[in-house]
Amino acid sequence: MKAKVYFTKDISSTGLVKIYEALGRELKGKVAVKISTGEPGGHNYLKPELIKDLVTKLKGTIVECNTAYRGKRFTSADHWQAIKDHGFLDIAPCDIMDEEGEMVLSFEGGKHLQGKNYVGSHLANYDSMLMLSHFKGHAMGGFGGALKNMSIGVASSNGKAWIHSVGITTDPDAMWSHTDDQDGFLESMAEADKAVVTHFGPKNMAYINVLNNISIDCDCDSNPHDPEMQDIGILASLDPVAIDQCAYDMIINSSDAGKESLIQRMHDLHAIHTVEEAAALGLGSREYEIINID
Repeated sequence: MKAKVYFTKDISSTGLVKIYEALGRELKGKVAVKISTGEPGGHNYLKPELIKDLVTKLKGTIVECNTAYRGKRFTSADHWQAIKDHGFLDIAPCDIMDEEGEMVLSFEGGKHLQGKNYVGSHLANYDSMLMLSHFKGHAMGGFGGALKNMSIGVASSNGKAWIHSVGITTDPDAMWSHTDDQDGFLESMAEADKAVVTHFGPKNMAYINVLNNISIDCDCDSNPHDPEMQDIGILASLDPVAIDQCAYDMIINSSDAGKESLIQRMHDLHAIHTVEEAAALGLGSREYEIINID
């Protein structure tokens, strides 16, 4: 059966709540809402005023982990300042999940990570998770959506190094000597995704991609390229593979002339391979139907 992907053009707090409700899934217990808090200097991340109503509805905690690069979210002290400056503490409880260390999630299968995914230790405090992702380009992954948010985003700083280095090192400084295996990196992200889904269970997760401010650069970039495409809308699904495949297809099939730079970046970095590998690992379907809720 094709996966259901819901779509609205209404990029607003109301539209975000409405599309979540269309999923028909109640995330129970203590809910983690995984976003990117945005590297200081960048400005394309999902804004607090957009996500506040949905996070409040879920009684959710905004969660993040520290970065593996030495920017302004590498240490917890700097990261807390960024969270405060970007306004997230004003709308909900926030949690840097690897502030007090990490835990290992085990999973079966894969080629690179030896069945181990290093995530923030606070992940154990949550019963369910909403992957609330800003879909855009990325300098290493080609694009970032639900699958990247769930892999790199949930990984601890050391776990990010583990994924980026294709299971060679957990040292964030040493990982830069092991980033030449592009397909291996993309496959490692999919393996990390499997670990997170295995941990929570598919019925305790939901996925939303917001296609606005669609730069070729990620929200981890302190000086991202200006968006060249117009905003598209919001996607929601219970299938992480389908939602990223759908977002990718929307970019490819768009009539927007500004899409070419992002398409080139995605193709150059073989970005769709993460989706291919996630499907191969049984995380979802690349076949989907779009259900408009406008």
